Amino acid sequence: MASRTQVHKAGAARVTLNCLAHAGAGVASYRGWSTAVGPGVDVAALPLPGRDSRRREPRLTERAGLLADLLPGLLETARRGPYALYGHSMGALVGYTLTRALADAGAPPLFLAVGACPPPHTTTALAGAADLPDEDLLPLLDDIGSLPPGASASPGGLWRRSVLPVLRDDLRLATSLRNAALDPVTGGPVNVPVLVFAGRDDPLAAPAALRHWQQWTTSLTELHTVAGGHFFASSPNLAERVGRACRDQLAALPTGGGL
Repeated sequence: MASRTQVHKAGAARVTLNCLAHAGAGVASYRGWSTAVGPGVDVAALPLPGRDSRRREPRLTERAGLLADLLPGLLETARRGPYALYGHSMGALVGYTLTRALADAGAPPLFLAVGACPPPHTTTALAGAADLPDEDLLPLLDDIGSLPPGASASPGGLWRRSVLPVLRDDLRLATSLRNAALDPVTGGPVNVPVLVFAGRDDPLAAPAALRHWQQWTTSLTELHTVAGGHFFASSPNLAERVGRACRDQLAALPTGGGL
């Protein structure tokens, strides 16, 4: 990884910030991030199969498929220069999983940032909810503000036909990632700093629960509380904070030798 240090010494380094979305969603939350993160940071929103430009691809429900899909591209990103990850809600579990695999491959990110997601050893109201009947799952989604108006009363509506199946598969993926994180072979702490963002009024991932991310890194962790509930990923303030962390971590890289 000497190339990171060489670029840093030349003063021309840019950080690639890879962003991962919450369950059932594409990457629309990150549309404004390219401007909001500030100078020296390039935002790369990574949609999972089954949504956005990848909507015709089969969705993922297991860790192995996730790594096969995203890891090669991130390893190529690592070869080009410094990078970081931000994942929101289920995207935080995706980010953790990728960070662990990238570190195992000798190419860890500058840091992992997670938002609105309790650490893998804790549980939430949506844990194990992938196969609940609609009448049980929809109230849980409504409680965290992810249910569009009228979705409960429209069994044949567009949202329940197009978005709910994606969300169910994402909940299955989240279960697979949590289970793998608890396996000593595939899980355990990562060796990079972890920045944690919690919504002050989040009913699913309260700030107090997110403090326990400290158990999932051998480095430092920082907890930041932001305004809002569960879905704050589109906040320009959040993007600015993560962008600042990119610049701070880049500046902290050693100027001689390797990483």
